Amino acid sequence: MTVYGPDIYTEPDGDPDTLANLGPLRPMAGVWEGTKGSDQHPVVEGTEENTFVEHYELHPIDRQTNGPQLFYGLRYHTHITKPGEAETFHDQVGYWLFEPAAGAVTLTLGIPRAQVLLASGPAAPDATEFELTATVGSEVHGILSNPFLDEAFRTLSYRIHVTVNGDGTWSYEEEGVLQIPGRDEPFSHIDRNTLTRIGPPELNPLAASARKPGGALEGTGSLGIGSLRATGPLL
Repeated sequence: MTVYGPDIYTEPDGDPDTLANLGPLRPMAGVWEGTKGSDQHPVVEGTEENTFVEHYELHPIDRQTNGPQLFYGLRYHTHITKPGEAETFHDQVGYWLFEPAAGAVTLTLGIPRAQVLLASGPAAPDATEFELTATVGSEVHGILSNPFLDEAFRTLSYRIHVTVNGDGTWSYEEEGVLQIPGRDEPFSHIDRNTLTRIGPPELNPLAASARKPGGALEGTGSLGIGSLRATGPLL
């Protein structure tokens, strides 16, 4: 509340161009692929490691407000398979959000095993690394699971560390710390991958409607890893 003051109702105008205001999330906009993902998860014998292939889409959404609070964000969907297999290994949807006034990134995460979480952490607009966390029981950045998962594979904490690389790729390491019956110590479920861009992001609806005659976008400027063309990919 100290960031915004006592007026909890008045909304800011914001900028229609989400891509220009994503801060540290800006280089992540687009369609990505990673073919050398690593997954370390629990099995009855102990630990199993798998390689996975990931298709990750992140597209800008229109600015979002809660009274004076303002977010710019990306809607995402990541779909993961094991190499050479068609069956889904992991599916996940949600939003990456940047809050300029607070200097923070927030991740919403939902998976079809009936589990959701909200993780957040500090990040400067030009940051190339940041880390988000969530803890079970927190009323603001927490974790919720269905009754079976909560009993058999209770997620105590979650973190994701993102690194934007100089070659235009980006990488993540995420860890879910699990409490599993019959094990003396919590188990660290760790996933890692590096993603390479294979397609450009879509424009958010407000930005698409505000394009100049001839196809240029008002106020977009440099994306840091290439400039946006209304009729072509990020180069």
